[in-house]
Amino acid sequence: MGRLRELTPARVALGRAGASLPTKALLEFTLDHARARDAVHAAFDAETLLQGLAALGLETARVSSLAPGRNDYLARPDLGRKLDPDSRQRLASRRGRGTAVAVIIGDGLSPTAVNAHALLLLRELLPLLAGDNIEIGEAVVASGARVALGDEIGDVLGARMTVMLIGERPGLSAADSLGVYLTFGPAVGTTDEKRNCVSNIHGGGLGYREAAARIAWLIREGLARQLTGVDLKDESGVRTSHAIVDHST
Repeated sequence: MGRLRELTPARVALGRAGASLPTKALLEFTLDHARARDAVHAAFDAETLLQGLAALGLETARVSSLAPGRNDYLARPDLGRKLDPDSRQRLASRRGRGTAVAVIIGDGLSPTAVNAHALLLLRELLPLLAGDNIEIGEAVVASGARVALGDEIGDVLGARMTVMLIGERPGLSAADSLGVYLTFGPAVGTTDEKRNCVSNIHGGGLGYREAAARIAWLIREGLARQLTGVDLKDESGVRTSHAIVDHST
């Protein structure tokens, strides 16, 4: 059982104390549950993200969904899928710049994940796209964002493809997991089978380099084939290491 626990962060082989969990296992569960709750309600560091994107040489914009606050965002998922009027107007003024790919960073259900991983992932991804002569037209930081908000952003900008980095729903083994959603021909009303997703990007999951290689492949092939989603399978050949990734080194 000890060997099994070394192979997965899942709660297996916890043992028991009478009819209950051992105290150590119960305390670890309670701590991870608290971390997941904290991740959902963490502050979204939009200003640092905007500065980091500018430092990477990208043109930036900041937008918000119709969700006026975090509680509204959680209670009304539909509000997180639509831009507020001021944001839509600001983006509309940028339309027509020949945007091939728009990068969107949204807080999602784990601002903690986005704050920790988004810029570091982009540092790996952008050189790969430059090597394929793929330009990033806009980099948008979106507050109160659900995945579908990227469809309206891409549509307003006239982007051929959107690449949305967003915090995934926290779990008890990972509160800071980042997901990346790719959508060719973004438009309001796009459904999820039209997207590709590279998920589980965090310290104990998929590393930045591997994730960037997969995302770059999907962007290149998606633009060439003019599609994303169930008809675009990941054939990048990237193998994920089974070792835990330490992003601090």
